[in-house]
Amino acid sequence: MSRTSIIGFPRIGENRELKFATEKYFKKEISENELQIVASNIRKQNWHLQKKADIEFIPSNDFSFYDQMLDTAIMLNVVPKRYKELNLNVLDTYFAMARGYQGENGDVKALSMKKWFNTNYHYLVPEFDKTIKIQLNTTKIFDELCEATLQNIQTKPVIIGPFTFLKLATFKDGVKSQDFYEDLIKVYSLLLEKLSARNVNWVQLDEPSLVCDLTKEDIELFKHLYQSILIRKEKTHVLLQTYFGDVRDSYQDIIQLNFDGFGLDFVEGKETINLLNQFDFPKTKILFAGVINGKNIWRNNYQKTLDLLRNLPNCFEVIINSSCSLQHVPLTVKAETKLADSVKQHLSFAIEKLIEIREIKDLLNHFHAKTFEKNQALFKFPRTKANTKVSEQIKELTKAEFNRQPSRKQRREIQTKELNLPLLPTTTIGSFPQTAEVRKQRFAYKKERISKKNYAAFIKEQINKWIIWQESIGIDVLVHGEFERNDMVEYFGENLNGYIFTKNAWVQSYGNRFVKPPIVWNDVSRKQAITVTWTSYAQSLSEKYIKGMLTGPVTILNWSFPREDISLKEQAYQIALAIREEVLDLESAGISIIQIDEAALREKLPLRKSDWQSEYLDWAVKAFCLVHSQVSPKTQIHTHMCYSEFEEIIPTIDLLDADVISFEASRSDLSILSKLRESNFETLVGPGVYDIHSPRIPSVKEIEEAIEKILTYLPAKQVWINPDCGLKTRGILETKASLKNIVQATQAIRKQLT
Repeated sequence: MSRTSIIGFPRIGENRELKFATEKYFKKEISENELQIVASNIRKQNWHLQKKADIEFIPSNDFSFYDQMLDTAIMLNVVPKRYKELNLNVLDTYFAMARGYQGENGDVKALSMKKWFNTNYHYLVPEFDKTIKIQLNTTKIFDELCEATLQNIQTKPVIIGPFTFLKLATFKDGVKSQDFYEDLIKVYSLLLEKLSARNVNWVQLDEPSLVCDLTKEDIELFKHLYQSILIRKEKTHVLLQTYFGDVRDSYQDIIQLNFDGFGLDFVEGKETINLLNQFDFPKTKILFAGVINGKNIWRNNYQKTLDLLRNLPNCFEVIINSSCSLQHVPLTVKAETKLADSVKQHLSFAIEKLIEIREIKDLLNHFHAKTFEKNQALFKFPRTKANTKVSEQIKELTKAEFNRQPSRKQRREIQTKELNLPLLPTTTIGSFPQTAEVRKQRFAYKKERISKKNYAAFIKEQINKWIIWQESIGIDVLVHGEFERNDMVEYFGENLNGYIFTKNAWVQSYGNRFVKPPIVWNDVSRKQAITVTWTSYAQSLSEKYIKGMLTGPVTILNWSFPREDISLKEQAYQIALAIREEVLDLESAGISIIQIDEAALREKLPLRKSDWQSEYLDWAVKAFCLVHSQVSPKTQIHTHMCYSEFEEIIPTIDLLDADVISFEASRSDLSILSKLRESNFETLVGPGVYDIHSPRIPSVKEIEEAIEKILTYLPAKQVWINPDCGLKTRGILETKASLKNIVQATQAIRKQLT
């Protein structure tokens, strides 16, 4: 008789209560107690939703105010000295680590931020320095247990495991990961003791790093940690939970350890079923089978899932589980009141996935023909009719359409003469603050409360105001500000055939930043010109260059919920052809600099290097090249990439054949620069000198030091100066102050170089 489980659940609240409450707390509009009440209500609602859906292994401690890796750092007392010296309370120290702090207690940057494996979620990178002393430093996990118990709900606490925590952390001041092994063992052992003393039946230790490429040393470390920790588990059962792939490197080793259950991914884990067939599964252990996709939003095909489960090697017990935390999908399809029923019947968000898990369990235990037949009816016929024109275009693509001519070196000579920009040209990434008034006007226009003419007049006013301001402070290459855009992917999707859109399908990207990914429903093509009108208007206001701002095909696809009936490669090429039309229209309109953002290029990279080229990079690079290969040598193509670990794919980024690339660098202390130099990187580079995800304002001196550091690695003629990312989420005052300081710092460095 199977049972049911999930790995984690969305923590944003039914109406994004977490976002709005934390933002009010940051503005000091509510107290910490009021914020905690909102959090408690979200947790209670989540637990009751899961209990109602008959989930038997309900997670606790999966809630976070900002990020679960940051929670774990706090739990282990991994709080770098600079944050302790602020002398803030526990919660404000936590937020200082997440967002930075600038106030009467001091001025510190936030922790570095990176993508969580192959998702669009960002985690805070734990930082060890010589002042760190590992110890149990929080009661959060126990408080939430008690909170659930008072609701008459038994939960399994969820904790990031010590191996993954160490693998994702950074080490400074000469300390090394091995300096903390024994203390980590003590703290995790103490945690298990305390949980056992509270009669906790199961605890889930998340170790997603096991699905990455592992060395023998990695496996030995994992064994060393858990051979000691598991001795102390006493009455509590320990679940080793993995996700985002398979554990081919370590399977034979981990099944020998004293875990009571193993959570394996059967969705992204290509080798998971082969591992079980080849090496068996421990007869006395419980298998938590991740068969419900926690990252996509399509209904599960029960026939395929039942076939998989019924053909598993003989196990003591199989628990029907999600493949990963459900935090990567929206909360519920029920909130989508404007989508047609013919569409909604194919969608499954977090709450619907709970029901799918229960129904699969019921079908395994007591077959229900009606449930099964209703599900299978969704898969009898294609959802939509193919666009033959688009498919023919892709079939007829030639090699020449993926290769820009002449060479980048020749183009640079042409562009240097044509554009005549100063040394260390300054620019921004694209967007300016989307104020409450901007959002109010856009909402009113969508609701038809104001006319198209009045809305256009408002947008023109905003563009005009910010063009004048950019010129006044001396920015070299201007942007129009993107005031007409809601989101860098959703806005383009709204102007493409083949996309559908939700009203409330929000997903957490990081902290209080939420996105609403559009859904690829059918073949994609461009409806009409998307950005030309506003970009051309902005260019008419200034003699300086205005950058055309586009989102690239890989990012549009990666930040959407993709189809499952055709390949990602084909979907990327469809989008690339649509964006290529936009690029050529901008060029025809006289726009000489065009930025094609590929913020999400790195995040869908397979977790195993052997799969990088064949499964992803080959088509991802070609999709980007397809977009810009037809433009004139005089047109300068920029791209931008966000928080990720780029070092290992530097040569691939060069193959994108852009003329200029800007990327996040300030939070990571410009660590990518040495790799750029080692790789003889050819593309012009704009390493971010200002962390836009933090509310703090960098000083002129701080920016000068960043530029000076950049110039120790790269020649000045190869460098652009810009913020880390777009400024949409920042306030006007901090944005203007920061950009003024960037321009002032750049001008000071220029004087030193000339």
